[in-house]
Amino acid sequence: MATTSLWHIEGRLKDLIDYVENPEKTASKMPELQDLYNVFSYVQRPEATQEGEYVTAINCLKKTALRQMILTKKRYGKTDGYIAWHGYQSFKPEEVTPQLAHEIGVKLAKEMWGDRFEIIVTTHLDKEHIHCHFCFNSVSFRDGGKYNYSKTEQLRLREASDRLCREYGLSVIEKPHKAPSRPVWLDEKSGKPTRYNVYRADVREAMEFSRTPYYMEDYLRRKGYVTDFTGKHWKLRLPQYEHFTRLDTLDERWTPENIRRSMGRYATFGNRRAYISYPPQMPQELSDWFRPFHKTSHIYKLYLHYCYLLGYLPKHTDYKPTSPYLKEDLRKLDELSQQVRYMSKYGIETFDDLYADREKIQRDMDTLIARRTKLQNRIRRATPAEKETLRQEKAGVTEQITTLRKQLKLNKAIEVRSAKMQEKTDLLYANEYRAKEAQQQKKSQRRERDAR
Repeated sequence: MATTSLWHIEGRLKDLIDYVENPEKTASKMPELQDLYNVFSYVQRPEATQEGEYVTAINCLKKTALRQMILTKKRYGKTDGYIAWHGYQSFKPEEVTPQLAHEIGVKLAKEMWGDRFEIIVTTHLDKEHIHCHFCFNSVSFRDGGKYNYSKTEQLRLREASDRLCREYGLSVIEKPHKAPSRPVWLDEKSGKPTRYNVYRADVREAMEFSRTPYYMEDYLRRKGYVTDFTGKHWKLRLPQYEHFTRLDTLDERWTPENIRRSMGRYATFGNRRAYISYPPQMPQELSDWFRPFHKTSHIYKLYLHYCYLLGYLPKHTDYKPTSPYLKEDLRKLDELSQQVRYMSKYGIETFDDLYADREKIQRDMDTLIARRTKLQNRIRRATPAEKETLRQEKAGVTEQITTLRKQLKLNKAIEVRSAKMQEKTDLLYANEYRAKEAQQQKKSQRRERDAR
């Protein structure tokens, strides 16, 4: 059962040349080259590839593969855009030998890209599942064309991998599901609270505290999920997402039959109702200020309110949110902290302040870009002695432009994040209102029964 994936590596040709000269130093300064560093460092990493036995170069030589890729790019003048493509083919644990995995990986690479691109194939034995890595040039040595990864190519890669696996008597995934993006996949593996990890935790909790499917579904709905326990595949989703997720996709053991058999582990004395916690230390004035379902222009207060809901504020609090609307954002606390500090530093309280800051950044950037252009023109006409001074001045201007671009990106990210905060907080309060109305309705029905 082999799985495959492919993604691009961005950068400039200068970055790639610098990388060839000093890979560790370049990769540490340029995170976008880390994938490239990982793949090509494996050529000199015998512990993962059994003394280099499972490293194969196609249309190039192992030790000079990167240099050959650079020459191909220069030959055809394709020096911008994506530097290379990196992919993997991962096999089911204990189903293949290293030799067989590498043989299949090499065949797959030759079939997919071997007629046009320089490729390195490595097979790794340092994880519980044997897997092959592919790294190939983004520019064809044969015709100079750039590789275009489309849905058609994605399907072709999967089908070629499945066909080769069948030829060698290996299992394949008969009904593949859409894979998450690579950053999400990495967070999933590390146990961070991604959407699907939050789903898993809440489903597991609902199973353990419920004795019947009815109460399990009620538990999840109280958490804020939309559920569908009809048919042979039970599923759920949060309101902000369009598509349902099957429980047996989250965990292949979670079929209706298995769930019924394993329910109620902690429900010895009856079913437990889901509980949504709120931060006990949120300042009253901040709590009173927020009005659900009313869009606010005061984004700094919105951020502070949200930080308390997440348990990011106050510092050293033991509170953690239990609502699935909030838990996924716990893996984005670094971004959130950076944005709050930015607003505090530049006195941004409202959207008007944010837009004014954005306009100032753009004006400063335009001024610096114009200045850099003039410096470049002066460098062309300068004497050799003057050029070094002018180049240093230009480098300083470029550094200022880079800083402003980062600020502009942060400024725009605040606007996008604030809209998502408003949406998630509204969903949170709407769910609580529904729960209170349902509770009141049950009390009324109980009183009516008692009065008869």
